[in-house]
Amino acid sequence: MSERNFMTLKFASRSENESFARVTVAAFVSQLDPTLDELTDIKTVVSEAVTNSIIHGYDNRPDGIVTISAELEGDTVFITVTDEGAGIEDLDLAKQPLYTSKPELERSGMGFTIMENFMDAIEVTTALGTGTTIRMKKRIESKKALFN
Repeated sequence: MSERNFMTLKFASRSENESFARVTVAAFVSQLDPTLDELTDIKTVVSEAVTNSIIHGYDNRPDGIVTISAELEGDTVFITVTDEGAGIEDLDLAKQPLYTSKPELERSGMGFTIMENFMDAIEVTTALGTGTTIRMKKRIESKKALFN
């Protein structure tokens, strides 16, 4: 697949939409014939990013909009998750393992760590009162290549 392919999805910031987003992106990425582990990694990072948007960006308000775009280019998938919520006050602190700004919700504080470990690259841009965008990249080792 040498041509660029892409999709964009917008949905309400409701926790029940997290699984919808995860499955939709996984189905789209399936065109690259990823391994089960790669597909699980992608589903996990989408879940983490969407959940962070809903819980932290919109403070569990259902009136926000989460936007996901995914792009396939060659053997690489690019995933972007954007919210127009609160933004992150201290990004360096938020990226620290086990840090959570919502300890009362029993959050693990591992979202960014998981995203960084499961993807080849991650970039976060944020502004208070404007929102957060997480851009992630992963090269897919096609199962077809494993058997040739």
